Amino acid sequence: MDQVIQVEAPARLHLGFLDLHGGLGRRFGGIGVSLKEISTRLHCSRSTEFSAKGPDSERALKYAQHLLGMMGQEGAVNIEVHQAIPPHAGLGSGTQLALAVGTAVSHLYKLNLDPYEIAEKLARGGRSGIGIGAFEQGGFLVDGGRGSDGSLAPIIARHPFPEHWRILLLMARSSQEGLSGEAERRAFGDLPEFPASDAAHLCRLTLMHILPSLLESNLERFAKGIGELQDKIGDYFAPAQGGRFFHVKITRLLKQAKQLGFQGVGQSSWGPTGFVLTDSETQAHALAKKLQPIDPDLDLRIIEASNHGHQLTVGAGAGEESNRQKKKTTTRT
Repeated sequence: MDQVIQVEAPARLHLGFLDLHGGLGRRFGGIGVSLKEISTRLHCSRSTEFSAKGPDSERALKYAQHLLGMMGQEGAVNIEVHQAIPPHAGLGSGTQLALAVGTAVSHLYKLNLDPYEIAEKLARGGRSGIGIGAFEQGGFLVDGGRGSDGSLAPIIARHPFPEHWRILLLMARSSQEGLSGEAERRAFGDLPEFPASDAAHLCRLTLMHILPSLLESNLERFAKGIGELQDKIGDYFAPAQGGRFFHVKITRLLKQAKQLGFQGVGQSSWGPTGFVLTDSETQAHALAKKLQPIDPDLDLRIIEASNHGHQLTVGAGAGEESNRQKKKTTTRT
């Protein structure tokens, strides 16, 4: 019977860039964390004709067609997207969908492509390596920036996120989306040069404050460092997104969380999704109760970090699962 490949890829939070100046030959760099519960999950099988169904299926099909065409492969695939990360919400939907499709296609056609090769062929990871790192291995990630030769950003540090910490996500249900595509490119082109001194400070903040605090499970210091980085990057992007954070209603809740003493607040990527770092399920629920908005457009979700990457399942026939395997996690440098 024909193989059916299932791939589940976790969403991620992009917590901020480190070097938007690029004076040392590498630009962007960033930190982020992989998430549980919010993910893209799809089935893929070989077929004589291309077909796809489910959320974001049209984009999934384009990724499959492009990859097989680039690799000179005859044949097609059938894709069923059972669950998709919300698009343009700051959660890495495009990269995770591309890598999930690419990994399934590579397995079906024995192309032996790793996530970095898939990302390059499908034009993902142009500014950040966090999404690729989240797909490969999960956890808390630091990428080293895109090289001046155009090479993708390598993951230079990866550590487990403390199991008991929780992330309160502030999400918009409406169609208001963060910047992407051409609008994102224009924003980067119009913004002024990022000060080298600020880039130096953010890199130092990450190496000497954020990372040690994470390893010590010191949420107070970790949250303070994340909050400081978010403020600096948010103020830089303010002319492009109308303020430190993109979504006005989410901004109000983030300010309220700060007033309640929570320092680890911010926005993932271009938003609109915001986040607040908490030290436990209990604290997260208490905060959510205080912040609970009357506005039906907003949704508060308590999420755990994911300390593993994507999961790949090989089945036979119409979805009959066998040989379940968790993808090995490796770091590419």
